[in-house]
Amino acid sequence: MKTLTPTSIATGLIAGVTAALLSLSANAQSTFAIVLYAASALPILIAGLGWGNASAFIAVVAGGAIASAMVSSYFALLIVIITLIPAGWLSNLANLARPASELGGPDNALAWYPLSNILVHLALMVTLGMIAVGAIVGYDSAMASQLVDIVIQTLKAQEPLYNPDAAAIAQLKTVFALALPLVQGALWVFLLFAAYYVASFIVRVSGKGLRPREDMPSTLRMHRNAIFFFLAGLLAAFLGGVPAIIGALVCGTFGAGFVLAGFASLHFRTRGKSWRLPVLWLVYLSVLLFTIPVFVILILGLMDTRRTIALTPTGPAENKNQNT
Repeated sequence: MKTLTPTSIATGLIAGVTAALLSLSANAQSTFAIVLYAASALPILIAGLGWGNASAFIAVVAGGAIASAMVSSYFALLIVIITLIPAGWLSNLANLARPASELGGPDNALAWYPLSNILVHLALMVTLGMIAVGAIVGYDSAMASQLVDIVIQTLKAQEPLYNPDAAAIAQLKTVFALALPLVQGALWVFLLFAAYYVASFIVRVSGKGLRPREDMPSTLRMHRNAIFFFLAGLLAAFLGGVPAIIGALVCGTFGAGFVLAGFASLHFRTRGKSWRLPVLWLVYLSVLLFTIPVFVILILGLMDTRRTIALTPTGPAENKNQNT
């Protein structure tokens, strides 16, 4: 953790103001709202990764205070829970390091907190944050049912002949009640990890970063114990009621982590192949256009679980990666 200085305090305050303004912009702009909400994590991550935990803490407090003053304490609570605190915690984890000798590694080297563990923490934080937000806003199957009714009424207004039967509507409501938390959880993990990736790049280029640059294709994996969270969520999704909603959310958040790991594994496995580029383009396009192929990537991520620890020599040497 870097020493608290006037520069780190000022950076934290600026980051907090920026995060609050991005959240306010998202609140006013519905088209790109979710992207702007996720982007509000970026200044918090930059402050934490570049200037330490104290700067990130100041940014979170400042962002929440400004959002509360300009909109409401309710709005501030939501963005702090779902965006600002996860961003601050991610930066804290990324800056954690200890002597590599404590892990059986070489002397005169630092071992950084594994990226696989950071990804698990991200999935867990998004899960807990969305459970908290769901409890605050009162999300349940009834709310999902009301949303489906609104959509159907809108469709009927546009097309008077549209008249789905009651059984189809009931089935749609059941599916939607689970699909909404699953998709939202997965999307939020993707967006926050993208913010972490961009923030790490910005801090590293600026020369402020502590953590060494990691080779994502070889290091981005999920911890093997995350499989149990995913399976627990899958089982809970069949229980019905609130447990099913939470189970779907867990499947979405931890499933997104395994999908990220699956894409990284695919990049690593195709490295050096002459057909690599067209295959990667084909895979990404098929996932974006048809969605179903994402399950293949998910399985690939589930099959390749491991931890890769980044090492930084304390002497003049190149950065290395050590698999454990």
